[in-house]
Amino acid sequence: MNTTIRSRRHLLGCAVITMLLGSAGAAQAGDLEVLHWWTSGGEAKAISGLKDTLQAKGHRWKDFAVAGGAGDAAMTVLKTRAMSGNAPTAAQIKGPLLQDWAREGMLSNIDDVAKAERWDEQLQPVISNIVKYQGHYIAAPVNVHRVNWLWINPEVMRKAGVKTPTTWDEFFAAAETLKKAGVIPLAHGGQSWQDFTTFETVVLGTGGPDFYRKALVQLDPASLKSPTMEKSLQTFRRLKAYTDRNAGGRDWNLATAMVMKGEAAMQLMGDWAKGEFLNAGKVAGKDFLCVPAPGTSKGYTFNVDSFAMFKVKGEANQQAQRDLATAIMSPAVQESFNLEKGSIPVRKGVNLSRYDDCAKASATDFAEAGKSNTLLPSIAHGMAVSAAVEGAMKDVVSQYWNSDQITPAQAMDRLVAAAKAQ
Repeated sequence: MNTTIRSRRHLLGCAVITMLLGSAGAAQAGDLEVLHWWTSGGEAKAISGLKDTLQAKGHRWKDFAVAGGAGDAAMTVLKTRAMSGNAPTAAQIKGPLLQDWAREGMLSNIDDVAKAERWDEQLQPVISNIVKYQGHYIAAPVNVHRVNWLWINPEVMRKAGVKTPTTWDEFFAAAETLKKAGVIPLAHGGQSWQDFTTFETVVLGTGGPDFYRKALVQLDPASLKSPTMEKSLQTFRRLKAYTDRNAGGRDWNLATAMVMKGEAAMQLMGDWAKGEFLNAGKVAGKDFLCVPAPGTSKGYTFNVDSFAMFKVKGEANQQAQRDLATAIMSPAVQESFNLEKGSIPVRKGVNLSRYDDCAKASATDFAEAGKSNTLLPSIAHGMAVSAAVEGAMKDVVSQYWNSDQITPAQAMDRLVAAAKAQ
């Protein structure tokens, strides 16, 4: 009798434990709706790896991808969702825009994760300050992109008999030779953010890091209307003659494909372009070359992608959010994600042995630029100024690119006015 009772109690106890464990597991599994704009080949593979990591923890990942290389469309959708009280769990947001969302009281404080994972020690101050609001972490940074790259098809250059340019004069000489050889010298997509990306690179290459900071970060009126800015605008306009007539509206990755296929020789673009080369099985140093854009070797314009954590209800969803932040900054995800994305880890000390020469060069230059105070936020990619100023200046640059009737002097006046946008 006693043995029977003990057996029944034992079975009942096991059932209760199993039920409790099952409930605990269910409570830990949360919903993760993640908004981003990574839809091209290399980008999609990178975000897919992060998704797999979170699903392995039992969380339910809902991919909320909004196509558009600069994220403008994604931000429009996010505003609509947030204003209706239906914000996603996390969203890809960058630079000063993070502070705007935090001021609205919509972002979660993730200091507990940051403290446990020692983010202050793992991040350069220039990066950690971007993902904090009033001293508190509100987003998890995932990568560092260098914007001021020149991508080259070495075989096309070799056949045309031209060398890799290090100055703008060398670039235009090479471009003229390539054009006469029947090759498109510069692959470009005529979208406003691509125009702005090219413009900021020209400004850095023409004026140097200090001028870039004064003009495009501090928005100094005297710098925006100066002989150096005039020269930058003249150089920028000269580039258009070496792009093709079908550039208007072309997506950036299609421009990268032109270089890959040998239809074009070069492209000015951030190192997300490398993700496209790698996704196509191309090898750095052999099938494509990466060098700092002409005149920019002493500066490093950066674009840091991060995921802001919106306030969510329910402990399970909040735990899923914390797990997402932890995963993003983990050495394993930092390594695997950036291998696919074409960027470099934002976290210090990640093993780069599996990375190509472009990434290793980028990591070295990033560290050196941090020491020499030449790490510069990309204005074209939401890292330097408010969204209003960025948008206004971007419009000026694209209008200038698309109309020969606008003089450099008029463009400078418009840039000064745009810098005052609210």
